[in-house]
Amino acid sequence: MSSAGRFAPSPSGELHVGNLRTAILAWLFARSTGRRFLMRVEDLDRARAGAEAEQLRDLTAVGISWDGGVVRQTDREHLYDAAIAQLTAAGLTYECFCTRREIQDAPSAPHAPQGAYPGTCRNLSGAEREARRAARPAAVRLRAAVAEATVRDVLHGPYTGVVDDFVLRRNDGVTAYNLAVVVDDDAQGIDQVVRGDDLLPSTPRQVHLASLLNMPVPEYAHVPLVLNADGARLAKRDGAVTLADLALTGVGAEEVRDALLASLGLPPGPLEHALAVFDPAALPREPWVWPGLQPGRGAGVPRAAS
Repeated sequence: MSSAGRFAPSPSGELHVGNLRTAILAWLFARSTGRRFLMRVEDLDRARAGAEAEQLRDLTAVGISWDGGVVRQTDREHLYDAAIAQLTAAGLTYECFCTRREIQDAPSAPHAPQGAYPGTCRNLSGAEREARRAARPAAVRLRAAVAEATVRDVLHGPYTGVVDDFVLRRNDGVTAYNLAVVVDDDAQGIDQVVRGDDLLPSTPRQVHLASLLNMPVPEYAHVPLVLNADGARLAKRDGAVTLADLALTGVGAEEVRDALLASLGLPPGPLEHALAVFDPAALPREPWVWPGLQPGRGAGVPRAAS
């Protein structure tokens, strides 16, 4: 299977300009290295009717193309089941009955991030597990073999983060993101992952899980987010930030595309023009503050967050 990059949106609603900027970057990284570019819809949770079609329409509108059909996580439960069965057979999972509140309130290991699992259910006896099953369904957690792991990121360099006993399957039966993304990337031959840098802290968990499943670790590039004027992560409540809303103000998809390319120091026009001069080393390393768009006037001078 040839190497590939990907974009993997969750169909919870329309993509905003921050999502589109990341998608453009993922496309540029993949195409500039001769990789295939794949589209995966991460619809295990928070799927909204019609959102997938809206997202694919918007990605096409800014010039993003992909190879092959669209893959959906809801069609891949058998792969997640097999991975959890493999880990369980190796003694690397256990049932967890803790509520979110109990985890937040429990003392955690030194230097562990808030919400890192403290191991409350790690060593329950058989009788204790049986009693707790009667009260609430169990989640499945990884019995992590390390306390931390290091990933080398194209933009951030070496990054070391905590690896706790994270959830593999929630107590409602839904496969957790950290497991699904590792299994999906391996199954699709993804060896380059470009995504927002808010996901960098979870990457050591995924790297460790891949090693336990004997899966190769992709090359990672975590790119800066787009922020609003207050320095917070851009969201749909920040006004006209989706292609549909911007269209209502008279701003077309090509103007949005060109503004996003300008924020990356790349030339306007079809993405192939940007691809011809794309250099990851020259990319901005700071978040970009969304300045808004006016018809025919673009986004002004892109500025990084202070």
